[in-house]
Amino acid sequence: MSIKKILVLVFSTLFLVGVLAGCGSTVKTDSASKSTIDEIKKRGVVRIGVFSDKPPFGFVDANGKSQGFDVYIAKRLAKDLLGDESKVEFVLVEAASRVEFLQANKVDIILANFTVTEGRKQKVDFANPYMKVALGIVSPTGEPITSVDQLKGKKLIVNKGTTAEMYFTKNHPDIELLKYDHNTEAFEALKDKRGVALAHDNTLLFAWAKENPSFVVGVSTLGNLDAIAPAVKKGNEELQDWINKELETLGKENFIHKAYNETLKPAYSDSVNPEDVVIEGGKLK
Repeated sequence: MSIKKILVLVFSTLFLVGVLAGCGSTVKTDSASKSTIDEIKKRGVVRIGVFSDKPPFGFVDANGKSQGFDVYIAKRLAKDLLGDESKVEFVLVEAASRVEFLQANKVDIILANFTVTEGRKQKVDFANPYMKVALGIVSPTGEPITSVDQLKGKKLIVNKGTTAEMYFTKNHPDIELLKYDHNTEAFEALKDKRGVALAHDNTLLFAWAKENPSFVVGVSTLGNLDAIAPAVKKGNEELQDWINKELETLGKENFIHKAYNETLKPAYSDSVNPEDVVIEGGKLK
């Protein structure tokens, strides 16, 4: 090959590398963007991430509509932000995808039973809380698990990306975890006896056990009392501040209690004190 052809090939390669590098920098800039309130209003819809299979908090009903405690609150946020509760696009998420959906700008807000943890604070920004939660363990009534010690050498079912997975991985590495992406898969695994018990948010397990009386929440409180809060993309202080002010305003009308009565009380009946679950005004007392 002649010197001339070699030089042409070298310069062509350098040009192509430059073009690709330029494209890469554009993608990085886009991924760093976040939804401002003006952008949301211009779009005419707020995108809120919710669960599809976690009744009574977030689930899809027989008509294909999102329902539940988180959804009830999300509709009110849409109404106060855009003037109409129908101006919300519900984006269905899994526990393990909540951070990713915010980082990729697929949603504006996550309202999917998102427990506040120090690790998650490094990746997203949480607004003030609206709910209290701890971990619990549910198991068959005929073979109840009433303490963590009973799980040693046995299989425990958890969902990927949940605080239950984090807690047992950190504190009880000797317990074998069966991990599932979807809540429905996890509870089916429990019914099929693939594990002796299932660990999840106690607020979810109370409702599930009531619907499935052959199971019991043998461990009702495990680990720390945590808070559940809306989350926005890291650095989106404008939207975070708006949600905090909104929760404070809603607290004056006891709105979160109203959401509880409409969505959670039918699932809990009188077995749960709402003051053990609800946080009003964004302030944990």
